[in-house]
Amino acid sequence: MLRILLLISLYGAGIFYSGPVGLYHATSEDPSPPKTPAEELATFQLEPGFKIQLVAAEPLVQDPVVILFDPDGRLWVVEMRGFMPTIDGTGENERVGRISVLEDTDADGQMDKSTIYLDSLVMPRALALVPGGALVAENEALWLTQDTNGDLKADTKTLVDPDYAGSPLPEHSGNGLWRSMDNWYYNAKSRFRYRLTNGKWQRDSTEFRGQWGMSHDDEGNLYYNYNWSQLHADLVPPNYLSRNPHHTPTTGIDHGLTIDRRVYPIRPNPAVNRGYIPGTLDQEGRLLEFTAACSPLVYRESLFPAEYLGNAFVCEPSGNLVKRNIVRKNGLMLTAFDPHPGTEFLASTDERFRPVHSATGPDGALYIADMYRGLIQHGAYVTPYLREQTLKRNLVLPVHYGRIWRVVPEDWKPSMTPQKLSKVPSTELVTYLSNAGGWYRDVAQRLLVERNDKQVVPALKDLVQNGKVPLGRFHALWTLEGMKQMDADLLFKALHDENSLVKTTALRLLEPLAKKDTNIKTRLETELAKVDVTADKAFTLQLALSANVLSPKTSQTILATIADKEGNSPLVRDAVLSSLKDQEYAFLKTLLQSSHWQGHNQDKEIFLEMLTTAVIRKGSPAELAAILADLNTRKGTLRWQDKTILTALSIQANNPKLKPIKLAKAPEILTKPSLGPEAARLTSLNALFEWPGHKAVAAVVQKTNPLSEDDRKVFALGRQHYLTTCAGCHGTDGAGMNRFAPPLIGSEWVLGDEKRLSLIVLHGMEGPVDVAGKVYDAPEILPVMPAHSTMDDGVLTAILTYIRNEWGNNAGAINRRTVGTTRHTSQGRVVPWTAGELNQHMETSKVPDGK
Repeated sequence: MLRILLLISLYGAGIFYSGPVGLYHATSEDPSPPKTPAEELATFQLEPGFKIQLVAAEPLVQDPVVILFDPDGRLWVVEMRGFMPTIDGTGENERVGRISVLEDTDADGQMDKSTIYLDSLVMPRALALVPGGALVAENEALWLTQDTNGDLKADTKTLVDPDYAGSPLPEHSGNGLWRSMDNWYYNAKSRFRYRLTNGKWQRDSTEFRGQWGMSHDDEGNLYYNYNWSQLHADLVPPNYLSRNPHHTPTTGIDHGLTIDRRVYPIRPNPAVNRGYIPGTLDQEGRLLEFTAACSPLVYRESLFPAEYLGNAFVCEPSGNLVKRNIVRKNGLMLTAFDPHPGTEFLASTDERFRPVHSATGPDGALYIADMYRGLIQHGAYVTPYLREQTLKRNLVLPVHYGRIWRVVPEDWKPSMTPQKLSKVPSTELVTYLSNAGGWYRDVAQRLLVERNDKQVVPALKDLVQNGKVPLGRFHALWTLEGMKQMDADLLFKALHDENSLVKTTALRLLEPLAKKDTNIKTRLETELAKVDVTADKAFTLQLALSANVLSPKTSQTILATIADKEGNSPLVRDAVLSSLKDQEYAFLKTLLQSSHWQGHNQDKEIFLEMLTTAVIRKGSPAELAAILADLNTRKGTLRWQDKTILTALSIQANNPKLKPIKLAKAPEILTKPSLGPEAARLTSLNALFEWPGHKAVAAVVQKTNPLSEDDRKVFALGRQHYLTTCAGCHGTDGAGMNRFAPPLIGSEWVLGDEKRLSLIVLHGMEGPVDVAGKVYDAPEILPVMPAHSTMDDGVLTAILTYIRNEWGNNAGAINRRTVGTTRHTSQGRVVPWTAGELNQHMETSKVPDGK
């Protein structure tokens, strides 16, 4: 506290900074001079009912980028003091970074003591507290640091993983080290996760997620984001949907919760990297959309009013604000929305307010790490525009400032020093698993797992069976898992818990036991035979994921029921396919023989095509020869199922990633074809198969815009994403669907300008639309085609390449940079286009040809 007061008094005499990069002195001409903490406090605009308080400031803390509370209420801070000390980033590799531990020794609500836990670091970027010390990510590697004598200073530093970061660039390097419910540590901008097993740190692969920061909700769903898209989450537990190498899921992981990218700063934001692009800033120079979204945090505490529970807060340092999103669960899906468009939860008129990380602690407050600096963009991506703005507006210096802020209800007052959970007996820690605060539940679970005190196992089992709070029962199950004390009898009882989360968790935790013990597997199959597998959607989804451990006969029976009754859900379809590794053909035969799969509907068609694609990608000559032979028996009278299978075969024949499948003998259907309208698709199969006397050769088709080999890979991927995202309205055949959407075949909107097509998928379209001379309007079609801006550029490019070159369309591939460039140059668009408005926009935005 003394140092903070000293700093404020120095400010009172005249703002100055003297540091390793030179001397800074503010002038009256500076448009955004650095402010004292007290001055910055006066710049905040906060949602009614809340107040913001200073917790710590420079020199106690400098350049904070990550904050988290330890079990004893101390605040650990990652200080990236090497970040952009100059406009060119000179000195970035100097060992000036550090990890500090802040303490409030007099319980007045402000930190007054700082202990440097670890010093001389190169760009530290992630931190996780572990037994005896901390995992620290710095200089692109992951290190285990240990405090061996309890003085809050690291005594040892051991390399865990030299490849942790994956990139030397701060904006594209692994970070997070977020400990989730399943006792694994997950990372953003990374495919790695870590876990302490038998005293050693284990690295495992997982799905790629996010860019900076990570969080989870009460159910353990991971949340993350990208600088341009503010909120994404997983809808299924990690590593399920990536199990089947023959199927590429299109849902479940990296689900965008909202297409809303709009932000509402309360000051101009000229110093943003793409401020020169029309639509980035409004007429007053304020940022229109997220450009640096980071550190999403799901609020899981009880201090805020009840309506804030489960809300997701997202930092936007370029806009000097923090956004609040209300998250809703609708069936199996998660969605989010801004509860008060036009104003933000927290915003500042200080251009140097840079919220980059957030956390909650034992008091239930929302804590925000404010890097407090003028230049927030890394040097590798500074545009000439931003460079000019930064230098002209004197925003490079000072560096090494930083503040920690606390947001609390207006009537909140600091309480006594929080209880030190590290000293709480394990038996008492068990009770914290049912605490109303998510911070307490998470910390209690971690400490119990790390202590591995077998004396509390009976108490944990009793909590699972008799606990009054469902989240307490949930955490108790994962605590037992972390302690390697899984009990099959306990899990079978929990399988019938009245709470869906507890029930699905028990099923998930039974999987490894069923894999190892055939008696448990048999018992599980018997138990599941008594259950209505589609009565609870969450349980149905988990069962589709867990069926993989059952015997093929049982699993296929269950999965067939799920695919039949819940196959309208893309998420369920992906879950079913994830459990069918190497069983795809057997399952295909089961469905083709089932009475439930004789009548046609589009959901069944989509699933059948995805299933056939998985059979093709597996590449078994015997299985594919059998499929061709079966088609040959009906080549004159193909059923809808046969046409669907043929479509999948034809699409994959365009996929150069697949090696030709070598058949033992010539298939009659390919040597003596007579399929009439399907002959073109049949001819394309010559590129997919080889047999004695025949080499796989792509059919020679005269096209105005032939696809390259790389384009054909994108085309094949686009079909999979199209089936999940677009076919529900436009049809699997692109012919459109009555009351949903117009046709894509021969549509000038599809075949015409690439940028115009990109604008449609990015922002949506509404009102009447003319396709091939016919005007479509509600109620013949839906009044609005929704935006798909949460999809990344690669996915949208694949879909657009596909629809421009399928069903007789022949427009060529979308340029790989078109979607990304269009996304950036159309920032600020928040409503769907009308046909007339879009055409007018294209006309006015044409670049003169210079003639």
